[in-house]
Amino acid sequence: MNFQQLRYVRETVRQGLNLTAAAEALHTSQPGVSRQIRDLEEELGVQIFVRFGKRITALTEPGRAVVQVIERLLVEAENLKSTATEFADQKSGTLTIATTHTQARYTLPRAVGEFKRKYPKVKLSIHQGAPAQLAQMVMDGEADVAIATETIDHHPDLIALPCNHWHHVVVVPPKHPLLALEKLTLKALADFPIITYDSAFAGRSSINQAFAAKGLTPDIILSAIDSDVIKTYVDLGLGVGILAGIAFDEQRDKHLRGIDAGHLFPEKTTHLAVREGAYLRGFVYDFIHMYAPDLGREKVDAALKRAAE
Repeated sequence: MNFQQLRYVRETVRQGLNLTAAAEALHTSQPGVSRQIRDLEEELGVQIFVRFGKRITALTEPGRAVVQVIERLLVEAENLKSTATEFADQKSGTLTIATTHTQARYTLPRAVGEFKRKYPKVKLSIHQGAPAQLAQMVMDGEADVAIATETIDHHPDLIALPCNHWHHVVVVPPKHPLLALEKLTLKALADFPIITYDSAFAGRSSINQAFAAKGLTPDIILSAIDSDVIKTYVDLGLGVGILAGIAFDEQRDKHLRGIDAGHLFPEKTTHLAVREGAYLRGFVYDFIHMYAPDLGREKVDAALKRAAE
């Protein structure tokens, strides 16, 4: 038994039991992956996968248990490397953050600036994507932390910690009719074309649910993943924007006007997630605390410990 065999099994599962895709991801040949998996099955004395001809079609019952153990072993192997690196050089390394555009653009800069001043030798990488993609990046070891509002707090293999709360704001051009209302309503909002987030981002599901609860069907003419794109098209007069309050600033966005929509849509919570069982280097704890001052090392460790019990 060797770690290569374990990685081949894990990648085959991650690639939806597609041996060709697993081989491509591992930069090796499909016959090599298949052979190594069979060698492991022979050594363990159990069949991990159900096969139909040369194709893998499912995990066997013992295979599901084996895969869980393999995942833990590979995580611990990565932790072993991280532990050694931590003591060899505590001030250098790589920190990879997986997050959405809104978080990268509006909430991360302060923490990133503070972090780089304290850890100039640490290479910082920010990967952007949809929340489901961010969760997978952390699960696959491609990122140390994920920061998003949607999805990541429901992933069973991630430890999601609440960071901050925010609400939506409606943005319109100056002199827009909605500015004359004493109080904004969903009915009034539904009278105008709407520009807001793509369905996977920044509370879009709660926007849809709020309109549906009132029996309204909003005319969403454009969806985007980028708050700046939404504001650009609002500025062009194409519609009314609904975006995260953290993405609107009266001084920065002087060409637009913001209307509080906290009473129309539920408050949202941004979460920071790490992989269950992961070893976090000291500078990762520091970044988490810089981004979310309420999340000190003790709180993070307590959450990791609870998940392990």
